[in-house]
Amino acid sequence: MFDRFWLCLCLWQLSGVFADSDAVKSVTVMQGDSVSLQTNTELQIDDVIMWTFGLSETRIAEINKEYRIFSTYDVLDGRFRDRLKLDHQTGSLIITNTRTTDSGLYGVKIIRNRTVISHRFNLTVSGVFADSDAVKSVSVMEGDSVSLQTNTELQTHDEIMWTFGHPETLIAEIIKRFERFSTYDVLDGRFRDRLKLDHQTGSLTITNTTTTDSGLYGVEIIRNRTLISYRFNLTFSGVFADSDAVKSVSVKEGDSVSVETNTKLQTDDVIMWTFEHPETLIADIDTKHITFSTYDVLDGRFRDRLKLDNQTGSLTITNTRTTDSGLYGVTIRSRTDITYRFNLIVSDSVHCCDSAEAVIRLVVTALVGVAAAAAVAVLVYDIRSRRAELDV
Repeated sequence: MFDRFWLCLCLWQLSGVFADSDAVKSVTVMQGDSVSLQTNTELQIDDVIMWTFGLSETRIAEINKEYRIFSTYDVLDGRFRDRLKLDHQTGSLIITNTRTTDSGLYGVKIIRNRTVISHRFNLTVSGVFADSDAVKSVSVMEGDSVSLQTNTELQTHDEIMWTFGHPETLIAEIIKRFERFSTYDVLDGRFRDRLKLDHQTGSLTITNTTTTDSGLYGVEIIRNRTLISYRFNLTFSGVFADSDAVKSVSVKEGDSVSVETNTKLQTDDVIMWTFEHPETLIADIDTKHITFSTYDVLDGRFRDRLKLDNQTGSLTITNTRTTDSGLYGVTIRSRTDITYRFNLIVSDSVHCCDSAEAVIRLVVTALVGVAAAAAVAVLVYDIRSRRAELDV
């Protein structure tokens, strides 16, 4: 049972459109202070909870109430070492002695009675030395360009360095006195041919952005023996990618419908299908352990009508009913998380005549009327002819 709950927990990622609980809450704290990210609940006997950090959702803490497990993890090169605490009553996460590198996206998932509750927090840790050291949040839609501004004009002897991630990787630099403007093809070519430097301000532009560009950027400007620094937390606005947009699917009652994953299953994929809000788990897949499961939940609403494709992980609903209408979600966890959502509309077959069918009915009715009129005319003509013959 624990393995199944953990499977559900590890793969689920929501995208902030279903309810307020899944919206991103902004939290700000001064460097060095403690901050508590709240679950807004009291722990229940069978609760399973996971805290994650960053868009890649690195697990930093977890709770299994049934087994009394309260664990924090020394990951990300020890970034949070000895600074994470879990509240044993609520499951809330406390970060002590905060640093500016703690800034970013935090998520918590709570599995309770096969229901997933999620909250997300955008934490900004402000530096104590100057506003220039605060982390500025920047949002962009995937595929668009984004400029990270230096808020200055280049001076004759300025030296500028742009970095990305943690640990900081040099991605661009400027040495003004030599008119040197350089971008670097690092991190396995992640930014190849997509970085531009403004020769007037030193600002950095990223073109044709992708979700892998999300993260922490830094710029350091050395001017007259003074160091000026800015940092930016780049995220993708709304839903993180087109794959996470809501797709409308329509079907007539009684027909089958397949909700597609648009992928082929890989060796270590973990997939979860959910229905409605609160999100109820209706099916899941663990390719590593070769398990394909559907669940008889919601008072048996989908009993014996859910099928999983062993090649793609797509979900098929057979013999559809109008009660199947609603919001479906699938999350595929491999090296990265992919989320798709579908708004399924099942039309009542008795009342679902479309315009073409309506036209056909009108035409048939008209033809029947014409035929009846013709029959009456022939009958009248025949009667009159017979009378004329008798008169003669």
